[in-house]
Amino acid sequence: MIDADYVARLMVPYLPRQRWFSGGGGELREVRTVAHEVWRDEWPGLVWALVDAFVDERPPIRCQVFVGLRPLGERAEFLDGKGRWLLGDVVTDAGEGLAYDAFVDSELSRLVLDRVAPGLGATTMRPLAVEQSNTSVVFDEEWILKVFRQVQPGPNPDIEVARALEGVGFEHVPSTVGVWRHDGAELAVVRRFVRGGSDGFELARTSLRDLFDARVSPERAGGDFGPEAGRLGTVTAQLHVALAAAFGVGDAEPARWANELATELRRADASVLPAHRVERVYAAIAGLDPDASGAAIRVHGDYHLGQVLRGDEGWFVLDFEGEPDRPADERRATASPLRDVAGMLRSFAYAPEVVLGERHDEAPDTELRALAVQWEARARTAFLRAYLAEPGVRHLLPSTDVALARLLFGLELGKAVYEVGYERGHRPDWVAIPLSAVERISAAALAGAPLVSEHAEGPSDDEADLDAPDRPGGPDGSDGRAGGGR
Repeated sequence: MIDADYVARLMVPYLPRQRWFSGGGGELREVRTVAHEVWRDEWPGLVWALVDAFVDERPPIRCQVFVGLRPLGERAEFLDGKGRWLLGDVVTDAGEGLAYDAFVDSELSRLVLDRVAPGLGATTMRPLAVEQSNTSVVFDEEWILKVFRQVQPGPNPDIEVARALEGVGFEHVPSTVGVWRHDGAELAVVRRFVRGGSDGFELARTSLRDLFDARVSPERAGGDFGPEAGRLGTVTAQLHVALAAAFGVGDAEPARWANELATELRRADASVLPAHRVERVYAAIAGLDPDASGAAIRVHGDYHLGQVLRGDEGWFVLDFEGEPDRPADERRATASPLRDVAGMLRSFAYAPEVVLGERHDEAPDTELRALAVQWEARARTAFLRAYLAEPGVRHLLPSTDVALARLLFGLELGKAVYEVGYERGHRPDWVAIPLSAVERISAAALAGAPLVSEHAEGPSDDEADLDAPDRPGGPDGSDGRAGGGR
């Protein structure tokens, strides 16, 4: 239908408009097609390609694209309101046509599904209208096709980790139905769809909206999120136990972890960050005794409320690709399980800021700000208490209160630093959230703030004394509503 060079030309204006393209706001200088196949050479046409995008002077970003083609002038109602998905008018060997992203077209989406998991015979489809670094389509409310837009060589961590977890009996990942590979790279997967599934971040936002409308304490508002945060803490601990069983356990390396955090700080724009204060927090991690710092395991790597679903059968964990802007080797590196804990805690802090920002008709008043602080503190406390109460996870964590708090607090700060760069490249309007979080969290860490607010209410657990005075680190509700959920 269209050749490889034509695909490359279409990508130049198209890629920078896509949420999954990590160009970081740089100049897209050139696109080259490195693999190209016509999957359907009659109307509607379907062309698959791998392209290398050259942004500024960086190494090329390899992307996977699916180009749908229909005759020019044909009424395609599925494109209404989807200008971001349009590629433009084209000349094909079958005549003039309109090119677009194939995943808005139900007929072409089913062709892709049949390539990845033949024989399912799906009849209905709906793309998931969420911002993420891949494309997901639900078929017959039974299966979900996930297409990885940015391609790394070798096994895809999302497929590799999910299958390993299934292999050790972890029941909180959707089962794999089919995988599609090309030249050794894993490019797409089909899994069972989680029935009744609700995105964790959306559940949190709904809870916060109810709270702000009712203006009562979080535990009295409709949709109290505290119990769900506790259940999620338990599942998270079980996830880490399963990851340790699937991939093994290594020695803690606090000096390496501190060095990795410092490297991330250098990647970020230090001119907008309190670099000196951040470095002091990282230095405290480097000084930890390795023998008292827990263990190193394979972790989720990008754990936040947007990566978990609450289904009819409980919480399910998704998307083991790791942070999308990190190189593949960094995504597979072992780390403290507290790295995932830090990501989820910061997601609890992110949600109130997002919902407060939605109230365009009024500036958040003092009462709403106080309720936001209480909501975060309740979710944070419930999650941590449940996580630490799970017996199997204890041997993976630092053995003293001081080491636990120091490491967790530094990892929360590191997540905020990472998100400053991420938001600047993807959502500049949101960058104030992690920027202010870096300021608050670094100041709270150096002041020795408690791990959670002393007044936070959550499911009690005698095994987890989170307010012990020898736990420095971790902002309390009044000092830290940092970023985390994407």
